[in-house]
Amino acid sequence: MEDALAARRVDRLGVVLVAGGALAATLMPFIIVKANRIAAGKPQLLIQLLAQPSALALLALLVATALVALFLRNQLARLGIATLTIAFLIVTLGLVSTAATPAGSTVARITPGGAFWVLLAVIGLVISDALVKLRLSPWLRVTSLALYAVLLGLIFKSGLLDNLSIMKEYANNTDKFWNEGLGHVFLALGSVAIAILLALPLGIFCYWQPKLRAVVLRALSLVQTIPSLALFGILMLPLGYIAAHVPLAAAIGVRGIGTAPALVALVIYSLLPIVANTVVGLAGVDPSVRDAAAGMGLTRRQILTRIDLPLAFPVILTGIRIVLVQAIGLVTVAALIGGGGFGIFIFQGIGQTANDLVLLGAVPTVFLAFSSAVILDAVIDSIRGQRA
Repeated sequence: MEDALAARRVDRLGVVLVAGGALAATLMPFIIVKANRIAAGKPQLLIQLLAQPSALALLALLVATALVALFLRNQLARLGIATLTIAFLIVTLGLVSTAATPAGSTVARITPGGAFWVLLAVIGLVISDALVKLRLSPWLRVTSLALYAVLLGLIFKSGLLDNLSIMKEYANNTDKFWNEGLGHVFLALGSVAIAILLALPLGIFCYWQPKLRAVVLRALSLVQTIPSLALFGILMLPLGYIAAHVPLAAAIGVRGIGTAPALVALVIYSLLPIVANTVVGLAGVDPSVRDAAAGMGLTRRQILTRIDLPLAFPVILTGIRIVLVQAIGLVTVAALIGGGGFGIFIFQGIGQTANDLVLLGAVPTVFLAFSSAVILDAVIDSIRGQRA
């Protein structure tokens, strides 16, 4: 009975994927050819590009993927065909963009259309569905992520995508891109590291003092309701005052704008998930285990470090995972107050009406958040599997 229900769910998923892919291929542009970076551009459907062998081959692979999603139950085969299709989708984008670029033009821009993004999402769903059903071990999931990243890197390295507008934006901002990328990573990781140092002891204290637990958690929850940009603005005034009146603070980089208010705001936003998960994790430890440890003569501190925290660690790490993904996204907003990061490109692109400059900041941000979630999920599942 359960197998039949599972098969029906797969069939429904296949129907949805096929319908979405068919609509994208026939009704939405695959590429948009622009005379320059801000021009409206001329859309071209995938069916209009079938004179090119790569587009015809892509269409055949899309049909094969649709049939696989509908009828094939072998998850490994589904994964292989979908992976081949998504790789060829990106390759085809590069080939048709090269063919559509006017000869000798340095200002023309080729932008991926809605059909490309829908097909990318649809095939990505087939891949993720197959990976879930294969039930890979935690580190095999990380290995799969690394292999897909290498495959994408090889396509970028080949130069096939050089005529895309986003790659031209990258070529014009290469040094800045990597500098802001490092700043984005350091700001996200730094804020999470500081939050762990503050939130872990606070979570332990809240667990030991139930009367204060509700007060602390409600206060942290209240902070979470403040919009990120508003919190950045609120912090500018006190930090600016400190920088003006404390020379040492100004010397180490504390200012009303820049990295300092961004870092403080990110740390504040990161406290609640770690504190709450620390309390939940410690509360989930079997009291009989503590009683046995106390009966063996362990002190309260020894019980905490040897029993409570190791057993609660997977739950605490889940909170850290939430915080890290959240921080990677919030760093983009910090660009508005001079915090740097990939948000620089996003807001510059919005101001210049240059969508591909927006993508130059958005795509790596999404990739960082997704990769972080996959890796930390693997660590959490690995720890839980060792204890099962």
